[in-house]
Amino acid sequence: MESIETILALVYLLIFPGVVFLFAFSLFSEYLDRKLYARIQRRVGPPLLQPFADIVKLAAKEDVVPEKAERFMFTAAPIVGLAAIFAAFLYLPIVTSTGLHSFNGDLIVVLYLLTIPTLALFLGGWYSGNVFGQKGGMRVASLLFSYEIPFFLALLTPALVEGSWKLSDIVNFEGSHPLVIIVSLLGFVIGVIALQGKLERLPFDIPEAETEIVAGPLVEYSGRRLALFRLARDAEMVVGAGLIAVVFLGGPMPLLVTDPVVLSWVLGAVMFLLKTLFVIFLLILIKSAVARIRTDQMIRLAYQWLIPLMLVQIFIALMVRLAGGI
Repeated sequence: MESIETILALVYLLIFPGVVFLFAFSLFSEYLDRKLYARIQRRVGPPLLQPFADIVKLAAKEDVVPEKAERFMFTAAPIVGLAAIFAAFLYLPIVTSTGLHSFNGDLIVVLYLLTIPTLALFLGGWYSGNVFGQKGGMRVASLLFSYEIPFFLALLTPALVEGSWKLSDIVNFEGSHPLVIIVSLLGFVIGVIALQGKLERLPFDIPEAETEIVAGPLVEYSGRRLALFRLARDAEMVVGAGLIAVVFLGGPMPLLVTDPVVLSWVLGAVMFLLKTLFVIFLLILIKSAVARIRTDQMIRLAYQWLIPLMLVQIFIALMVRLAGGI
């Protein structure tokens, strides 16, 4: 019995919904992003396997470390960033209302882990020894406190309504109280906008502004290291969208059946994927509708609009909680 449980845990960790699944879903999400973005602009867009081909091609290229770069930090940055994203993914409830490692406060841990890729990108650019990379890294650091604050506040709003920092409790609560999305609607919108900034996608692609600083913190990266950074960004989009889908939309809930167990898991996974793809679709629409803004405009947007509106959302959530819930 223990051996079967060990095998199931390894399957969960390595295959589904673990590393292999996240890798495949991340590449599919990049394809969907590029394809829909192209179609909105009346272009054809890439074929289905183009993101996978890009990763393979980069992995086969020469991996160069600049003479002025600090080799250890330059190499460790993409590895640490990608590892943090994979670790965060394991806490998300994907097939049932409980993740692989569910405990009280796991929401805080996931939010913390999703901060590490941003810090890794800053360190990679700073230690690249290139002035454009360092400039891009400084932009990453300066914007960190612009989008992280509203993102954290947005994701904590449903936790305040339910009264728990545990993802499984939030999912179960939303499964039995579907109207909670109305109470948290403002937080959902701000969470999606903040995630767009966190992923440094248009209009918040300030650190990688190609017309200004080439490729920003990634300017000196090539080969396998660049492939890891690109894969990390795709995976971060999936995990960030999945976290929003779990916290605001109930993740795998509602489970329509409980027997057989396998069928309920399949339906739960389908619900999670559909909700995650819905959030990714919103990110693509934002990217297609707006142009890049300046650093000061991003900071002003966060502190004049997103954070005050999130305080209003938190006040609404607290009032609902004190009034006895939904």
